[in-house]
Amino acid sequence: MYRDKTKKIQIGNRVIGGGSPILIQSMTNTKTEDADATVAQIQRLCDAGCEIIRVTVPTIEAARSLAQIKKRCDIPVVADIHFDHKMAIAAIENGADKIRINPGNIGGADRLREVVAAAKERDIPIRVGVNSGSLEKDLVEKYKGVTARGIVESAMDKVHMIEDCGYSNIVVSIKSSDVMMCVRAHEEIAPVCPYPLHVGITESGTVKSGSIRSAVGLGIILNEGIGDTIRVSLTGDPVEEVVTAKLILKSLGLRKGGIDVVSCPTCGRTNIDIIGLASKVEQMVAGYDLDIKVAVMGCVVNGPGEAKEADIGIAGGKNEGLLIKKGQIIKKVPEDELLQTLKEELDNWDR
Repeated sequence: MYRDKTKKIQIGNRVIGGGSPILIQSMTNTKTEDADATVAQIQRLCDAGCEIIRVTVPTIEAARSLAQIKKRCDIPVVADIHFDHKMAIAAIENGADKIRINPGNIGGADRLREVVAAAKERDIPIRVGVNSGSLEKDLVEKYKGVTARGIVESAMDKVHMIEDCGYSNIVVSIKSSDVMMCVRAHEEIAPVCPYPLHVGITESGTVKSGSIRSAVGLGIILNEGIGDTIRVSLTGDPVEEVVTAKLILKSLGLRKGGIDVVSCPTCGRTNIDIIGLASKVEQMVAGYDLDIKVAVMGCVVNGPGEAKEADIGIAGGKNEGLLIKKGQIIKKVPEDELLQTLKEELDNWDR
């Protein structure tokens, strides 16, 4: 379990690394200069379960906006910087809990030292970010293309650049849109990197395709004991990133809490709108702080048996349905009362 051995790093009011719980990260898509819009989106993300938020800081106005954003949010805020070391310093001065840079494109060794000095003064971590799409030409030539080994070498070179400045408050991120290349890169870096790893599949795609690609890649990486924070990068509402990340962690047994909904596929025996019912149940249970499994079954033939591993479930029949607990039928109710019956049970659940 590599994540048990990584260095513990403080990010705002949260701790990552050293066996700490894996935290979910997302990124706002608002203009950071607009503090009101950015705070509103951060609140939505927090409500969905986001635990670290990253905002882009391309301008001095965005950096200054961080001070207002920080006053109105409890979540750790990471400033994403590209190319301009002045933006990194300004973000630090305005309260960023962590900065994300690529030390290779920040403007040279002198400017990197200035950024590190500012971070060191406030003891905030620096996330070293390397993507396959920005791999240096010499490494592409050395390995005859973009490879996992090249990505790892690039990242560790950047880590050493910061270490050479006398700083070790570091988080590392290596990403690729190639799922299996990303997996191999993490397998190579985990044994040689003592710092927490932020993991994700970059540019993974839309909500549907991106969630699948991220689930495959992150599932492998996380199951190998690698990764201290995660982001599911999707083209869509950032809230979808958080929802998908939670499901990935729960599916791997790396996160507890919240109701887990399981439902059967449709078949010829189905006499109710199982698709609509399952969706309504999933939406309804989102507000419950219960660590249980709820099953939604489409027929009364296999419903009780298939739902026996769930804490509670409902199974539809023709114009009626069953309420099931631990595989035992509790009662039969009209179809249009199934959802309300389930809600009443959850409202009175013995915690």
